[in-house]
Amino acid sequence: MKLTHTGYTAEQIKELTNKYLIETYERYDFVAEEGDGMYLYDTEGKRYLDFYAGIAVNNVGNRNLRVAEAISDQAQRLIHTFNYPYTVPQALLAELICETLGFEKIFYQNSGSEANEAMIKMARKYGVESDHPDRYKIITAKNGFHGRTYAALSATGRPESKTHRGFLPVLDGFAYADFNDLQSFKDATDDNTIAILIETVQGEGGVQTADYDFMQGLRAWCDENDLLLLLDEVQTGWGRTGKLMGYMHYDIKPDILSMAKGMGGGMPIGAIVTSEKLARVFEPGSHGSTFGGNPVCCAAAYAAIRDLIENKWAENAAEVGAYFREQARTLPYVKEVRGQGLMNAIECSIKMEDKKARFVEEGLLITVIGKHTLRAVPPLIAQKKHVDEAIRIMKSILSEE
Repeated sequence: MKLTHTGYTAEQIKELTNKYLIETYERYDFVAEEGDGMYLYDTEGKRYLDFYAGIAVNNVGNRNLRVAEAISDQAQRLIHTFNYPYTVPQALLAELICETLGFEKIFYQNSGSEANEAMIKMARKYGVESDHPDRYKIITAKNGFHGRTYAALSATGRPESKTHRGFLPVLDGFAYADFNDLQSFKDATDDNTIAILIETVQGEGGVQTADYDFMQGLRAWCDENDLLLLLDEVQTGWGRTGKLMGYMHYDIKPDILSMAKGMGGGMPIGAIVTSEKLARVFEPGSHGSTFGGNPVCCAAAYAAIRDLIENKWAENAAEVGAYFREQARTLPYVKEVRGQGLMNAIECSIKMEDKKARFVEEGLLITVIGKHTLRAVPPLIAQKKHVDEAIRIMKSILSEE
């Protein structure tokens, strides 16, 4: 069958991909041709219930029409320019994000890794320019994940993982402490420490959620010791956990916050937000990005965030996420269900690696992390009927064991 928009068949597309791409992904055996809300469709017209959301990216759904229209309109006006002239999408998005979240300044990047790189650089530069220029060390949580560029990789406390393997030595200036163990972070703090960097929910680490007292304690410890609290909300941000940002569950506010994934409605964009005081360390020439703040990506992000806020998708994520966890506990072989909002994990007593292909065959796209754990991160527009559909497919496949 030929693709509707090209002269190629699905098999030819697979052959070209296998021939030319450097492959670091385990491909599913279908060509995705169209997205619509909670579903993806392949070239044969087969429908897949999407509990993957482009890895927690398509928060407002696949092919959100409001986002698509914003992209089309902006692309017909200005696709790209350098970051010296002012542009409308950058300004409007900056106002929307800063006013919504209560921060004073924003810096645009292209991805989550780059946003975390910017956050790390800002923290270190603040240390250098403060009264203690030897303060550069950043403490992160073991089993966390902050990206694949070198500083972000070095901040990732998973030394035995594929993230690190073959890329050692990592950069100096990072220390790792136990997640949800405040004393461990205190013990790792020394005279060279400038910041603590953490996820409110460890996504790649198995959807481990930070405890309220732990996050409160980190904020207090940072305040007492003139440390910066950096929060990586690349995956948890923009409604994923049932609030606009994950930190809002903990009655705290970070000094610098990174975001990406769900902010762009499917387009590649990331950012950091911070205070006027911290933003001053990034003077002209100290940091930059050719594509950061791209007009089309900013227009898409503006549309996606407006859609998310106006339709209260974060609140929907809280309600439907709770329903998902309740239903997931009825599945065979389930040992534990954990998560926040629509960021959830199902840990089973049998290997989930062996089930990946079966889920796809039955029309369910869902992540397998580790050997025994499923991670569900559907679009935030998911309804209880979609949860029921996903649970039915999972129950059927798990019952085959």
